[in-house]
Amino acid sequence: MKAWVAFWNILAKDMRSYYLKPPNISWGLIFPFAWTAMFFIRSGSGLDSIPKLLPGVMAVSLLFGTTSMLAVTVTFEKKGRSFERLLLAPIPLQLLMLAKTTGAVLFGIGNAFVPVVMAALLADLSGVAWPTIIPAVVLIAVSSTFLGLFIAVSVSEVFEAQTFSNFFRFPMIFLCGLFFPIEKLPVLLRPLSYALPLTYGVDILHAGIHREPHLSLWVDFMALAAFCGVLFAVSLRNIKRKWIV
Repeated sequence: MKAWVAFWNILAKDMRSYYLKPPNISWGLIFPFAWTAMFFIRSGSGLDSIPKLLPGVMAVSLLFGTTSMLAVTVTFEKKGRSFERLLLAPIPLQLLMLAKTTGAVLFGIGNAFVPVVMAALLADLSGVAWPTIIPAVVLIAVSSTFLGLFIAVSVSEVFEAQTFSNFFRFPMIFLCGLFFPIEKLPVLLRPLSYALPLTYGVDILHAGIHREPHLSLWVDFMALAAFCGVLFAVSLRNIKRKWIV
């Protein structure tokens, strides 16, 4: 019980200190809005195109929302030595890091549904398979958050975290099937696409909105879950190796 009280207190502190600050809330609203407007203008078509753009906008909002916030907050606390005090808390390291990452997961999920609300006001979303979309959004948020955690524990400066994040994010956007179908990519790049967690998340979103999955949904969900487990385990290993003496 004490461990879960500590979990809640750490999460509540992060939400107050980072995620619920007015600049972050406004950024979380403006960023998905800007991506939605950009995709809509780029398509050059009417309101009927909005559901077609929705998977891409949701995926990009999730990826940038989770990785940007977590990579900065963890790196900032480590540099300020406040993270070291958390490591002294009498709770398991796994639970501590879950508490530190849950805020980013919730922030990313909130980001993902901003374009959904916008789309619902302008287009008919009655055909969307929400039982497929909702768990996909959660898994994409978790995998992207753990990617941000991996980045945060691999660097020592905030600017390094941002640079390292872009090293993963921008290739991921262009290789995961958002802009170009994977089957149309050069043969040498296709294996790299399947090594990215966002590829499977985007495929589930396409299945839930357009009913056009590239892979089996079971494969997509299992791959996303595996990425979550691997990224979290590698991050914990790096924390124990670099930050715990």
